[in-house]
Amino acid sequence: MTADSIDDILPRDFAYVIFSFIYSYVVIMYLGINVGKARKKYGVKYPQMYSDKENVFNCIQRAHQNTLEVYPAWLIFQLIAGLAFPLSSSVLGAIWVTSRLSYAHGYYTGDPAKRYRGAYGYIGLFGVVILSLVAGLQLLDVV
Repeated sequence: MTADSIDDILPRDFAYVIFSFIYSYVVIMYLGINVGKARKKYGVKYPQMYSDKENVFNCIQRAHQNTLEVYPAWLIFQLIAGLAFPLSSSVLGAIWVTSRLSYAHGYYTGDPAKRYRGAYGYIGLFGVVILSLVAGLQLLDVV
């Protein structure tokens, strides 16, 4: 008996999905490091989440926090969509992850309205949700 190789288990193009997960991890870490730097710069000590005085710190913190709030759902849908549609979900994943950088850098200006620079990320997020729905329907032979 031989062990299955990984390409017997996952679609070959799933490698791109894996790369989207790695890309997302790097972006999450980058956003977290920026919060740490802002804590030092604005004197916001742990465990305080927000500042009563520094709106820019709050914007930097919220950019990271909001990304973390959406991240678990994105991971699940990216995985499901990636198993069925690896190339499409990888492109959509790259769009979502990149949008988090645009979102954060807009927010970092201190003007919360500028976070909408990352609004194009909904294409990526809703795209993998729709692909996950299609994958589920395909499993049930509905489509």
